[in-house]
Amino acid sequence: MNETNTKKKTLVNWIMEFASSKRHLYTASILFAACGVVCSMLPYYFVGRIVQKLLAGERIFAAYRWEFVWIAVSWTFRVLFHSLSTARSHVATFAVLGNVRKAICAKLTKVPLGDVQRISSGSLKNIIVERVDSMETTLAHILPEATANIMAPILLFIFLCTINWKLALASLITFPVGMICMAGMMKDQAAQWAKCVEKTKILNDTAVEYINGIEVIKAFGKAESSYEKFQTAAKEGAYCYIDWMRASIIYFTAAMTITPATMLSVLPIGGFLYLRGLVTAADFIMVIILASGLITPLITIMSYNDDWTKAHTIFDEVGALLDMREMERPTQTVKEPKDNSIVLQDVHFGYDEDKEILHGINLTFSDGTVNALVGPSGSGKSTIARLIASLWDVSGGSIQMGGVDIREIALTDYNDRVAYVSQDNYLFNVSVRENIRMGKKGASDAEVEEAAKRCGCHEFITNLENGYDTIVGDAGGHLSCGERQRISIARAMLKDAPIVILDEATAYTDPENEALIQRSIARMVQGKTLIVIAHRLSTIKDGDRIFVIKDGAVDAQGTHEELLLQGGLYQKMWEAHVLARDEAEGGEINA
Repeated sequence: MNETNTKKKTLVNWIMEFASSKRHLYTASILFAACGVVCSMLPYYFVGRIVQKLLAGERIFAAYRWEFVWIAVSWTFRVLFHSLSTARSHVATFAVLGNVRKAICAKLTKVPLGDVQRISSGSLKNIIVERVDSMETTLAHILPEATANIMAPILLFIFLCTINWKLALASLITFPVGMICMAGMMKDQAAQWAKCVEKTKILNDTAVEYINGIEVIKAFGKAESSYEKFQTAAKEGAYCYIDWMRASIIYFTAAMTITPATMLSVLPIGGFLYLRGLVTAADFIMVIILASGLITPLITIMSYNDDWTKAHTIFDEVGALLDMREMERPTQTVKEPKDNSIVLQDVHFGYDEDKEILHGINLTFSDGTVNALVGPSGSGKSTIARLIASLWDVSGGSIQMGGVDIREIALTDYNDRVAYVSQDNYLFNVSVRENIRMGKKGASDAEVEEAAKRCGCHEFITNLENGYDTIVGDAGGHLSCGERQRISIARAMLKDAPIVILDEATAYTDPENEALIQRSIARMVQGKTLIVIAHRLSTIKDGDRIFVIKDGAVDAQGTHEELLLQGGLYQKMWEAHVLARDEAEGGEINA
């Protein structure tokens, strides 16, 4: 989506865009709302007719029968039209909210992961869930009712002009005075609303941080200082609204008092005209009655001002998300890769523009081979894996799959060919079965269980409270780190992608299960291109190619034996690994 186009859109443009196939419901809602407002104004006219007959001396009740009937009919149809209007606008509004959320989620899948991670989870959750949901009342009412409440006073004013144009103008005198008061209330509205939005974001971020870090807070006795930060954010989040209300309450009260007081001008001016013989008593009474209902719809529109501003602000935030730069990927694959090899050519990358992490990386992972990336922490191994998994775009150079730049391959096609398992894989708050099934849409229960058996998950899963139907909790919180990781590997195994990337995939498993998972992985990657990152060098020493990464560059490459002969960093890492393993085994024997 183009940024310039987004910023030019009005609120109505946004609504119509996201309403999609439900736009006709908004149109119907506006028409029904207009009819409803007209019906709500008709009783004023018939009451005026009744008063006119009374002044004419009519004393027979039957003479007023049709006026009473039409008042009842008008009010009944007013309720009916209002119900029809709101029913249709609500259906259309829920479609809008759903489409907004779908658009944001679809956008985030196309945006580089780093750009997404720069936005706090609290802010994203607040926009996608609470703030989008808060527009429901506004969108369901503001479009049909605002339109209808503008039409009704215009029609009524025209009718008043046919009675007496001077009294018609007199009925509007309080309106500009009320608008001046309303302008005083709104003078800092944009700045005040922006301040409230910012304070609310800070409160949400602080709340998420406090809840997620409660274990650390308790363990290290930081409850008082951490709660103080949350308390400050909560207080500022509340008082930004309270201070705004205090600053505007006088203007608001004056506007709401003066604007509907049409009798302040109609009675004296009308009385003067009546005494001069410029208006009849019957017309004067009719104007008094109708004028009392002239401003009410306009006040309703004025009451929508805050909601209108709020919706604008929320759509601006939505627009900012939808304008985020996307990864360079076509909607359809330009050229099919000839095989499942991965080649990095002069790759440069930095999470921030002013700090480069990878400096001219050149790597070749041949089709059907087992490859390992090793090196000190922070050397860039995981960054390389994430670039290959297409979570970011390179800053310079290129990554090719089967001789084709991955930026020429549709993201969905590329993702189908790559299975990525990190040490911090995410599980959704659904059953174990559904988490594994995400690896292959439409997989049968038997296929899911077979994948679990092949990676050593089946036994511990069957021992869970509800077996494969056990809900894993938010982010898999009901399971241990090792259990979450094994389920993630089962998910990747079920996907059966030709390229597999394992970033410390056995980091949280015990030695017994690690050996089982290693055997499972060996079966899973037969004939596939495997790229594995591991700190335990013994797990990758039989790989076809080992690449040593140091300070964002390739330090050495070769087989395990070749690298030991070369000496250097790999030899030191291997010696340290052997020493640590021997000490661990000695400790177990002594224990």
